[in-house]
Amino acid sequence: MNGLSKADKSYIFIINYDQTQSYIEELSDIDANECRFYFRGKSNLINTVCDDNGTVEWDIFPESSVVYKSSYDRIQSNIYEGNSYLANLTCRIPIKTNLGLEAIFHRSEAPYKLWIKNQLVCFSPETFVRINKQCIKSFPMKGTIDATIPDAETVLMMNDKEAAEHATIVDLIRNDLGIVATNIKVDRYRYVQHINTNKGPILQTSSEISGMLPDNYPDHIGDILFSMLPAGSITGAPKKKTIDIISEAENYQRGFYTGIMGIYQNHCIDSAVMIRFIDQENSQLYFKAGGGITAKSKWRDEYNEIIQKVYVPIF
Repeated sequence: MNGLSKADKSYIFIINYDQTQSYIEELSDIDANECRFYFRGKSNLINTVCDDNGTVEWDIFPESSVVYKSSYDRIQSNIYEGNSYLANLTCRIPIKTNLGLEAIFHRSEAPYKLWIKNQLVCFSPETFVRINKQCIKSFPMKGTIDATIPDAETVLMMNDKEAAEHATIVDLIRNDLGIVATNIKVDRYRYVQHINTNKGPILQTSSEISGMLPDNYPDHIGDILFSMLPAGSITGAPKKKTIDIISEAENYQRGFYTGIMGIYQNHCIDSAVMIRFIDQENSQLYFKAGGGITAKSKWRDEYNEIIQKVYVPIF
């Protein structure tokens, strides 16, 4: 990444959760029959007729509440012992749908989308970082509610657990940006975003945090991004210890789920956290989803929130 950026080459990057696997390809080398992307208007989309039309069939098979609570309890015991004060617990959920990965990519509406043939599709609403003219920005997303609940926005904003979780992530991202940038500031705090899905509308809260990179930042793009991985919003705080706790609590490998994807072009970066994610093993599709756990969490609420997040932004 450093070399391509220094040579002013345009490329996309896809980096998995634990940074053990990545795809980094110049835009001119990407085969659109194997990989398609859409990153806030920047895309290699080609004219394709999608065979899947009409009503979306969508069945999910969540892990049992007993299995989830076992993982949840492991997280909470570490929180009570002072080893973490926020941990993002995720799980893998088999799904059955009449849509293939490619059809989901084309029919989903999201600011960031990625499809890799016979492997995965991601339709993420969450920006990781954007870089433009030395300015680096991050937009952590924490806090979700069903938008059809009466006074949903007020309920979400007044929820003590959600407020504490969001504050923790904002502080963590401020620290992460401080590793690579100066003049760190929170430009917008806890604003509400509306997202439409096949299961109905939801509300989520995000914040905007910025800093300034040194003049020679294009020569060190890889160093900048990798120094902030994995993303704070899908790990927790303190990050290093919480990553170990997550590894003990989760009963599967995340793979590219909760990694990052993005594009470098004209000294600018636009990237996303790979949430809202489906991958394929043989003929079975799996939706991976999660949520932040704090001392104020209630396991049943967290379990239900994960199920709520198993959607496609098709409506």
